[in-house]
Amino acid sequence: MGLTDEQIDAIESDDYMNSPHLTTREKTAVLWAELVTKNTARYRDDVYQKVRKSYSDAEIVELTLMSAFFNMTNRFQNALQVELEESNEVSKIKKSARVHPEDMRAYMESLLESWPDSFPNKNDK
Repeated sequence: MGLTDEQIDAIESDDYMNSPHLTTREKTAVLWAELVTKNTARYRDDVYQKVRKSYSDAEIVELTLMSAFFNMTNRFQNALQVELEESNEVSKIKKSARVHPEDMRAYMESLLESWPDSFPNKNDK
């Protein structure tokens, strides 16, 4: 599972909603990811209703989780001033820089396995 170079280029453009390289379902996912990234999804019931037409509840949770996860990693790297590759270096690895669903699932399952049963109460000292 992966995206073609044309799909990646379409997603990166400001006009992805008119791209012939993305399905309506894919365009809806990108729009939802944008709203999650901008932290404005809660104010866009119209978009949420569009997402609900294309995705099941479980899929919406997964889309939201993955958007939030990648936003978290970006903010983490930015805060620690992790240098990103130059644009031409990213282009060289564009085809190999894919997250495979089974790898992500294994990662998320490992997080759940180590998740504590409870967290300390902030009032407990």
